[in-house]
Amino acid sequence: MILVVGGAGYIGSHVNKMLAVKGHQTVVFDNLIYGHREFVKWGSFVLGDLADLEQLRSLFKKYRIKAVMHFAAFAYVGESVTDPQKYYLNNLRNSLNLLQAMIEANVDKIIFSSTCATYGTPVTIPIDESHPQVPINPYGQSKLMVEHILADYSRAYGLNYVSLRYFNAAGADPDGEIGEAHNPETHLIPLALDVALNKSECIKIFGHDYDTPDGTCIRDYIHVTDLASAHLLALEYLIGGGKSDYFNLGNGNGFSVNEVINKARIITGKNIRVEIAGRREGDPPVLVGLAEKAKAVLNWKPSYSELSDIITTAWLWHKAAR
Repeated sequence: MILVVGGAGYIGSHVNKMLAVKGHQTVVFDNLIYGHREFVKWGSFVLGDLADLEQLRSLFKKYRIKAVMHFAAFAYVGESVTDPQKYYLNNLRNSLNLLQAMIEANVDKIIFSSTCATYGTPVTIPIDESHPQVPINPYGQSKLMVEHILADYSRAYGLNYVSLRYFNAAGADPDGEIGEAHNPETHLIPLALDVALNKSECIKIFGHDYDTPDGTCIRDYIHVTDLASAHLLALEYLIGGGKSDYFNLGNGNGFSVNEVINKARIITGKNIRVEIAGRREGDPPVLVGLAEKAKAVLNWKPSYSELSDIITTAWLWHKAAR
């Protein structure tokens, strides 16, 4: 049995589906603050919160869990700056509860959902795992703290972990069963598709005077199905005796905000209106990652490297979910 904490959310639900498809039994543990009960179409579901240590202890007693996938976190960067306590309590303290329950139950394998936000402002592009980790917001700091805790627990308690540092997750399940639905939504592709569906009037471009070819920020987009496959490979790696480690997950290709919106216009056939706004604090001009380590060690092979494929899967799901 694999415990998928936060498995009703965007990435967690896609991983839960892939685990089920590959023959794993799963139990999803989610408080549904940002997750969606209807996304848990595979395995068992337990409504709960990591803040409740006794509930976690009961969960580990009820189910024979052999590994944990940990996705439960608040992830709004701006909010983390204005309300850091919310992020440290949820992302950090509650992760400690989960790790305590695991140790007490003798569960020694965990895949942790980390982020490229642990790197902070890029010193070199593209970013590999040796890049300095200097987060510039409490969200990234909370994730980095958990990474450090995992390393300490690995040395002290024999906990085996893999931390996966995502770049920009995007796209939707190619079968159209689940997709990306945040409230509030802050991600570029679904915001652009909302305009195409007349759910909003325009999409804001935050800054058009960066030192990039078209003046807008460049980001590395990774399809959520490719993220899910990396989690399965990380699980197999740990089950096979692999040592604790950390990996970037990205395509190694950067696309500007303008490029993404223009591609969305082509795919949807809609005139997606934009509005130019000022730069957001902490937005680096370029964020592109190297994932050669994951390819070499985990034998990870992304299937969706084309931006058009990523946006197409998102568009098909958004139209159906409208």
